[in-house]
Amino acid sequence: MTSSQRLMVLDTASMYFRAFYGVPDSFRAPDGTPVNAVRGLVDFIARLVGEYHPTHLVCAWDNDWRPQWRVDLIPSYKAHRVEAVTGAGSPDIEEVPDPLEVQIPVILEVLEALDIAVVGADGYEADDVIGTIATGAEMPVDVVTGDRDLFQLVDDEAGVRVLYIARGVGRHERVTASVVREKYAVEPHQYADFATLRGDASDGLPGVAGVGEKTAATLLQRFGDIAAIVAAADDPDSDMGPGPRGKIKAARDYLAVAPQVVAVARDLDLGSFDATLPTTPPDHERVMELSERWGLDSPLARVVTAMAEPRDD
Repeated sequence: MTSSQRLMVLDTASMYFRAFYGVPDSFRAPDGTPVNAVRGLVDFIARLVGEYHPTHLVCAWDNDWRPQWRVDLIPSYKAHRVEAVTGAGSPDIEEVPDPLEVQIPVILEVLEALDIAVVGADGYEADDVIGTIATGAEMPVDVVTGDRDLFQLVDDEAGVRVLYIARGVGRHERVTASVVREKYAVEPHQYADFATLRGDASDGLPGVAGVGEKTAATLLQRFGDIAAIVAAADDPDSDMGPGPRGKIKAARDYLAVAPQVVAVARDLDLGSFDATLPTTPPDHERVMELSERWGLDSPLARVVTAMAEPRDD
């Protein structure tokens, strides 16, 4: 292993939803099948590989984007995303519209042809796959996502950072520990507890009533984590003020289960896979066949060119 090795892990669904809603649906294969999500995802990969030159690349997959065990703990978890998509939709909605659903098998075909590892785990989200890979990696890791929940994985010492694509892949932000501190006034390892306290409407997490970002950050600065915050609320001799104390005690049931929902798994058994990013697809004819069948000449040419670029910087 050399110091120049770097692993990039993609929150794949986050990216192909963004591509689907951001790339015109006028992009279609010769047979009329929509391919805007495929084109967009491949172009995103080409751009990121071209900019960061990873030696290893994994597309983390949502085998279960709303695991039942999380719903059992918090029934509202992602409940609003189950609603049917109507109109133009949004990249924050995960119920898959038909024009995207037909593209998912094509995405998998293309990733396989490019020899890019696709890794999922039954009963878990891509976030959990990412958490496990990033935690166990023996090289620096770039996590590509539009999901702030993964800020909990940022670890400067281990070389784990997030490439945050909420404003678009072309305008992504490199999130390190200093960025998390500056934006939220907490350490990255506290971010999951911070999100639990504050709540997150996009994930159906109610949070603690009356506790916003500022109060959540202040409580974590003073007490460290949710367990210590709850203990302080229960301790009449602690110096927690009556306002926060009452709010924390009122949210006792929520705080007993929410941290398990918000924290990503870091110890899944993902089996064996090879994350090495080839410098050229092993089956060039297969790539050419898919390129012609789905009308992907330009994006596939760009990603193949990016894969071939030197990775010694």
